[in-house]
Amino acid sequence: MRRVWHGNYVKYMEDGRESFGRHYPGCDYTVMMETGITAPVYEVKYRCLAPLEMNDVAVIHTTYVPRRGARLDYRYQIFRERDGALCLEGSTIQLFIDQNGEQMLEEPFFFADWKKKMGF
Repeated sequence: MRRVWHGNYVKYMEDGRESFGRHYPGCDYTVMMETGITAPVYEVKYRCLAPLEMNDVAVIHTTYVPRRGARLDYRYQIFRERDGALCLEGSTIQLFIDQNGEQMLEEPFFFADWKKKMGF
């Protein structure tokens, strides 16, 4: 089909989250690993609006969406670099899990600090 397989878009969203964490440190995977707290993906939603084709460069815009509770919400837009076409709109929800494997009901300390620093 010479088009990107739809399942790869989930990986592109992951790439967007990792890049976001590098640009806005304090609530990134490195911090989570240091604290033993994880944030697995709970929900993924996306709509494919235009295809990415072989050798296309994807430009990923990732935005944190403030919500109450011990969760990370992100929105994504993926564009085709060659013509600026919007190819995907999506979102993810991640839930914080403590060192014992239990879902956290309160925000981890580093997340609360990060939100305050970022003005959320």
